[in-house]
Amino acid sequence: MAQPQSWAWDDGTVPYVQTPVEIVERMLRMAEVRQGDYVIDLGSGDGRIVIESAKRGARGLGVDLDPALVKAATENARRAGVGDRARFQVMDLFDVDLAPATVVTMYLLPDFNAKLLPRLLRLRPGTRIVSHDGGIGDWPADETLEMRVPEKPVGVGGRSKVELWVVPADAAGTWTSSIAGHGGAWTFRIGQKYQALDIQATADGERLQLRNSRLRGEEIKMVLMGKVADHYWHHFFVGRVQGDTISGQLVVSDGTRSRTLPWAATRSR
Repeated sequence: MAQPQSWAWDDGTVPYVQTPVEIVERMLRMAEVRQGDYVIDLGSGDGRIVIESAKRGARGLGVDLDPALVKAATENARRAGVGDRARFQVMDLFDVDLAPATVVTMYLLPDFNAKLLPRLLRLRPGTRIVSHDGGIGDWPADETLEMRVPEKPVGVGGRSKVELWVVPADAAGTWTSSIAGHGGAWTFRIGQKYQALDIQATADGERLQLRNSRLRGEEIKMVLMGKVADHYWHHFFVGRVQGDTISGQLVVSDGTRSRTLPWAATRSR
């Protein structure tokens, strides 16, 4: 379940270090682990992350190279009364099939995380990934928490960083919409790097100004300002990206009046 941050054995593996209980709680809280989730813990140690996930109603798999730790984790799950939902296996973390996961947890060296990056990005949009003291290459986290943990066994000062990533949907491309009664034909040209979006939007040929945007899993949000039908409006788009379609709603307001319209967009291929 846990790995130290700046040292390793000569063979490139990392020795086992327990994740403090307080950090386990924060990791699961950030990932919003709940009933129906399937948690995969890479480097599961004594099994505490998978066991605590199972106590929340989730199912989970913990993998570790040490057979003694896998045996201990299995026994710990049995004693906790969650042996039917918490499973442990002796396995190299790079051999694990991550596809079933809705949540992936890890406490690994940053170099290990970076090697996992391509596989993590291929997971289903909305999959949550939580790491203790280790980024994932150049992928910026969606949420970051830093806290002091006196019982932390490695490092100086007992400080920990917990980071959350939500696998983003593929939103890149040119999208078109027809919004009756408000601009008619809309075009959205979206560039994407991880969850960061670069959006150019036009309504009936008029360019609008992007004020803000966010992509979190399948959910896309955009705030656009500009003139539509000779009047300046604030536009708040919220939708869900699924394949080549987006479905959601648009809230239009000018400070004194507002209305909500259905919004659907189709991507050109």
